[in-house]
Amino acid sequence: MTETGVAADPTVADEDAVWTHETVATNGVDLHAVTAGPTDGDLVLLLHGFPEFWYSWHRQIPALAEAGYRVVAPDLRGYNRSAKPAGVSAYRVEELVADVAGLVDAAGRASAHVVGHDWGGLVAWQTAIDRPEVVDRLAVLNAPHPSAYERALRSSFSQLVRSWYVGAFQLPRLPEWAICRDDYAALERLFREQPVRPDAFSAADVERYKRALDRPGALTAAVNYYRAAFRRNARLTLTQGGVGDARVAAPTLLVWGEQDGMLDPSLTEGLTRWVPDCRVERLPDASHWVQFDAPERVTDLLRSHLDR
Repeated sequence: MTETGVAADPTVADEDAVWTHETVATNGVDLHAVTAGPTDGDLVLLLHGFPEFWYSWHRQIPALAEAGYRVVAPDLRGYNRSAKPAGVSAYRVEELVADVAGLVDAAGRASAHVVGHDWGGLVAWQTAIDRPEVVDRLAVLNAPHPSAYERALRSSFSQLVRSWYVGAFQLPRLPEWAICRDDYAALERLFREQPVRPDAFSAADVERYKRALDRPGALTAAVNYYRAAFRRNARLTLTQGGVGDARVAAPTLLVWGEQDGMLDPSLTEGLTRWVPDCRVERLPDASHWVQFDAPERVTDLLRSHLDR
């Protein structure tokens, strides 16, 4: 269903846009999504990370649509204008994978190219692992393969230190307070201090992210991703020794901004054990926010991978 009357919403960003805003029913929830490109083009799903929304792909959507792809960039469940089911269990990765499969089905397809950054990348990895028939090609930006991440946490003190926030996010209410205090000052620091390019995020961009995260229930939903993942991984560690060898069959592109303060570059190494067809592209002058630091390069890499 196409939506109208939302131009005043800063999270819409429709100035001279090539996209359309829709609501997609999937897996028992309604997800807001931006769509673009010919309806008969190969389907590309763009999955955003924390603490973002569909807008994190605004540089890539027009280029992919122009290249003939049917692009769908949703607000993941809990974010921005998508449904926000209550409770930590609603954000288990199994639910997020089911959302992706439902988006593909709602588009009338059996499979899609799946692209994800940060948390969207983790969901993309898990979709390729759990639902390989849904993923034609996989592209991930600065998000570790789950087995590689587990290996790093067990063997790298550096990565363990960098992952401090995951433990902090397990606390009740305090993470939400810390993020939203002083009109989301922590969010502004995140987007101002971490990118390599000083102008990677404009003032309007930062304001959009603040307003998206300020929607009722959105902030707790976003933090619940981490709470659900922590509980799942703890359970798997106790019951089967960890996540195990999570294999990916789809041809995969991993794009990695090497100036990532949260994820060690070693997470890009030794992946063929789990992902036999994996191409790794390291960008030395890009941060965790790689598609903002190097938008043209990321777009070119995605197109070359998807066009293969």
